[in-house]
Parts: sequence; C-alpha cells; structure tokens
Amino acid sequence: MTSTPEPVNDGREPEVRELADVPAVEVISRAAVMLMSSAAEKLGLSEPDPSESPYLDLDEARRVITALAGLVTASVEYLGPHAGPIREGLQALQKAFREASAHPDEPGKGPGEKYTGPVY
Repeated sequence: MTSTPEPVNDGREPEVRELADVPAVEVISRAAVMLMSSAAEKLGLSEPDPSESPYLDLDEARRVITALAGLVTASVEYLGPHAGPIREGLQALQKAFREASAHPDEPGKGPGEKYTGPVY
C-alpha cells in the first residue's frame, strides 16, 4: 500500500488556513484593516501630497469609511483589545476626510458619523 505524502511547507508558500478555523475577531480585524487601507488610499494618504494622489476619490472614501464605521460599531464588543486601535484608525480617517474636503460636512454628517457620532 502506498499513501499520499502530506505536503510540506518549506517556507516558500504561505500557510493556508480553513476559514472555519479562523477566530471571528481575526476575521473582523482583517476586514477592518482592509477597509482602513482602502480608505487611506482613496484619501490619497499614501502620497507625500494627498491632494496630488491619482487615487484620490472622496466619494469612494466616504463609502469605505461608512462601511468601516458600521463594522466597528456592530462588532466593538467582540474586538477586545483590538477595539481601541481600530476605533482610533477610523477616527483618524474621518478627520482626514474632513481635511481633504473642499466643503467639509457638518459635525455628525461626515462619513460613518451616523454610527460613531460627531468627529471634530
């Protein structure tokens, strides 16, 4: 009888995990980080001068920030020690959005603020 050998990960390929094995807090945190990264790109924050970024798109940034705010608000009780840094990142993006806007929204009307409350 022959058996199929188990594949060996020699460090060249990343480990693949089954989604069912990933804890919920990790899934939520990874989703939050992806949304934060997308918002930062759409705010032009990856460039020395954000106003000159070819990726600057405030309409798209508003959508992503609002989605992030909804995710964070809905899952904050499950995030444990991750909640603080994620909330701080969200607030920083909300402030960056206000700064990038030619006509900033009133406090409480900015992206995601219906979930987080006003950001000043």
